[in-house]
Amino acid sequence: MNEIVRADPVDQVALVETLAQAFQTDPALSWILPDPDHRARALRSLFRTLVPADMRAGLALRAAGDEAAALWRAPGQAHSGAFEFLRTVVPLVATFGTALPRGLKVQESIDARRPKGRFWYLHYVGVRTGHQGKGHGGRIIRAQTAAADAEGLPCWLETATPENVPLYERLGFVTQGEWDVAGGGPHFWGMMRPPG
Repeated sequence: MNEIVRADPVDQVALVETLAQAFQTDPALSWILPDPDHRARALRSLFRTLVPADMRAGLALRAAGDEAAALWRAPGQAHSGAFEFLRTVVPLVATFGTALPRGLKVQESIDARRPKGRFWYLHYVGVRTGHQGKGHGGRIIRAQTAAADAEGLPCWLETATPENVPLYERLGFVTQGEWDVAGGGPHFWGMMRPPG
């Protein structure tokens, strides 16, 4: 098993590729971007924007062999502020194009249900195609939940992938709420992991 390490800026290309592969079949992003070919291109563009933003607001972890990646936003940084919005709005409009209204619906539903307070926010975690189902996702999540435990802080995430809910439960996350995105959008689970 490859070591889990904190990513540096030079790792951004690998992080983007890992997350773009991992989210190709994600229910929320598939609803926002229904065409698979467009989605493949758009996901690389999306993560080229999100990876540096999340690294500034927290940290990125990667498996040394680039099988898995995770973007964590630090306590107090889960909600992006006005400066971050201005920095990312133009690339995100270019990424989503006519799908932007669906993307905004998903983001607004997530923002409305994210709790207040101090917690580590697991913004994105993914495993590359061909490496899924081998424990890489759990290992990369545990690397940061252990650090959160040492700080006495909970962790929060949202998922629209039903198959991931049992994995997160095994890692100590507890469902706090479920909701459907308006307009026929995906079903989400919001999950909190208390400090261990």
